[in-house]
Amino acid sequence: MSLDSSFLMKSAPRVELFDFHGVSMISYFTDNWDNVQNFQARPDDILIATYPKAGTTWVSLILDLLYFGKTDPERQTSIPIYGRVPFLEMDFPSFGSGKDLADNLPTSPRLIKTHFPVQFVPKSFWEQNCKIVYVGRNAKDNMVSYFHFDRMNMCQPEPGDWNSYLHRFMEGKMVFGPWYDHVNGWWKKKQTYSNLHYMFYEDLAEDTGREIDKLCSFLGLSPSVEEKEIVESKVQFDSMKKDDMANYSTVGAMDFKISPFMRKGKVGDWRNHFTVAQNEEFDEDYKKKMKDPLLQFRTDI
Repeated sequence: MSLDSSFLMKSAPRVELFDFHGVSMISYFTDNWDNVQNFQARPDDILIATYPKAGTTWVSLILDLLYFGKTDPERQTSIPIYGRVPFLEMDFPSFGSGKDLADNLPTSPRLIKTHFPVQFVPKSFWEQNCKIVYVGRNAKDNMVSYFHFDRMNMCQPEPGDWNSYLHRFMEGKMVFGPWYDHVNGWWKKKQTYSNLHYMFYEDLAEDTGREIDKLCSFLGLSPSVEEKEIVESKVQFDSMKKDDMANYSTVGAMDFKISPFMRKGKVGDWRNHFTVAQNEEFDEDYKKKMKDPLLQFRTDI
């Protein structure tokens, strides 16, 4: 992205949310809708699906390293993660379309990411029985991370103050819709679609090696102990935060002076943001919206 376009994005007015097929969206993710819906998945494509700020880049890097870390190490130092794992529905000025990037990926398998709620996923992924990795993150930490992301990303709607943001999150007036619908929709899909691996951010933070083992088992990969250790060391938060090919520091629309793209990566940081009253109000609302007793998120580890 050129300096000029980065300056234009930072000085342009923020986009507004609008209702799109019952989900709050912004134009950057709907302008290319028909093309995205007609995307032709291949049987070996792997889709990484998450609600925004739930560990997308983390799992993208893990998968990229597992598949190509050994065979194509130059990728890691020459192509940013968003070039290696394109964002399917994205259609940003100066970046082009994620769908075109995905179409032109030279790798096999193609690793593709999406923030779509399950009902928006192009049908060819299901028809081709593609493997899908979903990552869920507890609502409180997810919201905190999304708040700081919206502050620094000029392509997102204006976040406003923390208290109003918290209420907007509870109402589901977020890009890609309510967190509750997203995590529940994908969880429900898992019950009928066997090629879906549902992961939790908190599990990954607690024991990265264990979760990489589960991923490998799901994907049919058997890296050596040494290969796995290399992957694990490269995907530690501090390593990724310093890695310019993973930390999004090359994206002009993000203002790192406001907040870094990779901020803390911690479980439980919500405690530094929620007041006691906000926490009580949130918990009450959460109980009403999270009905499935089998879908449990941890807010601390």
